[in-house]
Amino acid sequence: MTITITAFERSPDGGKGLARDTRVRWALEEAGLPYDVRLVSFRAMKEPAHLALHPFGQIPTYEEDGLVLFETGAIVFHIATHHGALLPADDHARARAITWLFAALNTVEPPILELVTARIFEGDKPWARDRLPLVEERVRDRMKQLSARLGDADWLDGDFSAGDLMMVSVLLRLRPSGILDEFPLLAAYVARGEARPAYQRAFAAQLAVNAP
Repeated sequence: MTITITAFERSPDGGKGLARDTRVRWALEEAGLPYDVRLVSFRAMKEPAHLALHPFGQIPTYEEDGLVLFETGAIVFHIATHHGALLPADDHARARAITWLFAALNTVEPPILELVTARIFEGDKPWARDRLPLVEERVRDRMKQLSARLGDADWLDGDFSAGDLMMVSVLLRLRPSGILDEFPLLAAYVARGEARPAYQRAFAAQLAVNAP
């Protein structure tokens, strides 16, 4: 059995760990699973061969023994449920960890992505000055809720899980805005995720691809 994932031939973030293949790499490293990486260019992502794996022409994709997956949430969930290490054995704790994985993608990430869009892709629009504070406030409201729930715990619910992996990955997108630093408990939470050896290996692997 060989696991193959796809990643950017040249990542838009320059190897800072924000591209979504980092989430999959991290999950595989946590599970102790070897994997191959097939690098694809922006042009190749829109060609039939890649579209057969990912109908929206994005990365990453995941191939394993005839199984093809796309969407990082689905891929990380598959790794966690089939290869252990990222979900607790207790049924209730397991369900809560899965809930946090979905919360990261469905509740926390959307306003952060909206902020990224407003800052980077729409910053030159005539209405950007009025809109940006509203978007930032929505992000801060979500961060207040998440910080209150995390409190002084190391992880969201007991031991580190796939829910934490996804939440840390999502929150990393907030760091360039400076808003993450406004919430010390969340900043420390992200730092704990980054300090995990499996994350360090995943980050180094992506950075190596993008090194000058």
